[in-house]
Amino acid sequence: MSKALRATGSCLCGGVRYEVHGALSDVSACHCSQCARTTGHHLASTNCANDDLMLTASQTLRWYRSSEKAERGFCSTCGGNVFWRAFGAEEISIAAGTIDRPTGLKLTSHIYTGSKSDYYIIADGAEQYEVS
Repeated sequence: MSKALRATGSCLCGGVRYEVHGALSDVSACHCSQCARTTGHHLASTNCANDDLMLTASQTLRWYRSSEKAERGFCSTCGGNVFWRAFGAEEISIAAGTIDRPTGLKLTSHIYTGSKSDYYIIADGAEQYEVS
């Protein structure tokens, strides 16, 4: 028996499209310098089990090894930042903004707030962690 469809999404041009057949975590905003440099601000993302993610279009999906621990999946056509995954992990992070609306998700935490830029404040009442 297959799991029910939970979410669909894509990059801006649709070259990378996916379905999630399983649970998604609450959204967390990462304020580390790497996320800031790949998104232009912070990365709001949700997670799902690797086995719950199904790519329905992936011709333009490229992976960039952004550290010794992880890589980022993006669209080589539009540049959309779609995925983040730690090597050997059982979960993958999905950029929350790429999920088709309505998402039914809620932002519940901010991580790496000690690295955030000085041009904004975090005042939404969600939990804050200087590191993850």
